[in-house]
Amino acid sequence: MAVTARNQRVAEEMKKEVARIIRDEVKDPRLEAGLVSVTGVELSNDRHYAKVYVSIYGDDEVKNQAMEGLTRATSFIRREIGQRLSLRYTPEITFKIDASIEHGDHINRLLARVRAGEQPDE
Repeated sequence: MAVTARNQRVAEEMKKEVARIIRDEVKDPRLEAGLVSVTGVELSNDRHYAKVYVSIYGDDEVKNQAMEGLTRATSFIRREIGQRLSLRYTPEITFKIDASIEHGDHINRLLARVRAGEQPDE
């Protein structure tokens, strides 16, 4: 699947707008400011489907609640995206958790322990 330049531009614009909508307009206490970060958007070739990757800071309970809040706000977010971006078709949005930031943090902590002479316990 080749990613076209147009899809990349649309995905980047969607990422910015979804982040702005979640931060400024979604009024759900489960999506507190600074808790949810949009890390990327992956569009299908026909631009009918979009996977929005989010990083959620907190434990599993906080993540589950935030995902419930995002799922509940999906239609509102999609409608706002349709109004803000000039697209022939507004993609169906699904939210996915992006654990890459947490994984990177875990690796950094393990490396710090190795440097300090401790035995890392994964």
